[in-house]
Amino acid sequence: MLTATHESAAESVIAAAEPQPEPGATPPRTPLVARAAAELVGTAALVAVVVGSGIQATDLTRDVGVQLLANSLATVFGLGVLIVLLGPVSGAQFNPAVTLAEWWSARRGGAGVTLREAAVYVPAQIVGAIAGAILADAMFGEPLVKWSTHDRSAGHLLLGEVVATAGLILLIFGLARTDRLRFAPVAVASYIGAAYWFTSSTSFANPAVTIGRAFTDSFAGIAPGSVPAFIGMQLVGAVVGLALVALIFMPGRTTPEQPAA
Repeated sequence: MLTATHESAAESVIAAAEPQPEPGATPPRTPLVARAAAELVGTAALVAVVVGSGIQATDLTRDVGVQLLANSLATVFGLGVLIVLLGPVSGAQFNPAVTLAEWWSARRGGAGVTLREAAVYVPAQIVGAIAGAILADAMFGEPLVKWSTHDRSAGHLLLGEVVATAGLILLIFGLARTDRLRFAPVAVASYIGAAYWFTSSTSFANPAVTIGRAFTDSFAGIAPGSVPAFIGMQLVGAVVGLALVALIFMPGRTTPEQPAA
């Protein structure tokens, strides 16, 4: 028994001495296929929640404010659950803007997705988003694919997407820089819920979700013609968010100790 205790202690010391992944880094032993599947399924579920709750809300009331409230609440709860469930597998990104921002931050050898992993994640997220929209339409007896007619091309809506995406990137990478990613399920879901209301675009903040929502002519839809500009502004927002992270969470300089008098 004593020997086993010593062996356990030795293993703990060895494990502690080994380099540990930084907060937000994908678990190193998770196969890429499993991570891609998590991103596909998670993004599909997220879009199904967004689109399905929008359809349900419009079926239950004609009050647009109540519709948006129901849609935002369902998204908050659904996103929080998905992050808790799939975060340990893939990081629960569900968002090409987040994936590309992580790749850019890690391109010099830091923690995060590699270019190869990003090239797998992003298509998985897009396919998942489209599948999620089709699934939601199927559950409510809507046409499986019906292009949205909800035009969202106004300039103030595009500004809203820059703000929404920049805030999301600032939040996620700020949590990583301060070793507080354990709060991500609550923090990210809460931010998206708030951004539904304080941004003019109702905070898509996600290129994959934007593409998926073009496939449904429902409350949550976006006309295909509005998609390219939305995605462009989301990428601009990601750049702004990363710049804010670099500015606000700038590494401090260590002051050399002064010799005692």
